[in-house]
Amino acid sequence: MSSESPETRTRILAAALHLLETGQGQAVRMSDIARKAGLSRQAVYLHFGTRAALLIATTLYLDELKDVRARLVPSRTARSGVERLDAYVGAWADYIPEIRGVAKALMAMSDTDEEAAAAWRKRMEDMREGCAAAVAALRADGTLSPDFTPGEATDLLWTLLSVRNWEHLTLERGYAQPRYKDLLLRTARRLLVRAPRSAT
Repeated sequence: MSSESPETRTRILAAALHLLETGQGQAVRMSDIARKAGLSRQAVYLHFGTRAALLIATTLYLDELKDVRARLVPSRTARSGVERLDAYVGAWADYIPEIRGVAKALMAMSDTDEEAAAAWRKRMEDMREGCAAAVAALRADGTLSPDFTPGEATDLLWTLLSVRNWEHLTLERGYAQPRYKDLLLRTARRLLVRAPRSAT
């Protein structure tokens, strides 16, 4: 059946992505996605049993289109904790402008739409796992700041990398993207990396 084909699944995801990026925070319904994809609502539900599942899959589809796995290779293959921290922070800083449309839509919908909220929470949980891995690498090296527990360090890094912080600095305060990235990298290092011991 054509509605069960991988091509149909991709059409649905592409339609959902387009509507999220252009909808300016308006609720995106299954019927809207079906119409955009040229399918019936039943065909959409055949692939995605719930709207929340479709919204989560759409964020993962965006990651696939942007080849996020390749972007994270430098972080995952880093030889030190500091190198991993820098690579992860840099990759996420570069990625935020590319996912901002979907992020903004899901965040705007989240206040009144539990399925959109679930999709955004899942995306942020995935990002937090990357933060935790960077902090764990610092800890393994003995370079994690003693001022924080690993959990606190992870939460601080996760907060530092938020899309809303990017919006505050670039859109509201006018920082250029390279300046934003540089500040983010230096702030993450100063916050989380143990200061070198002074010579006695």
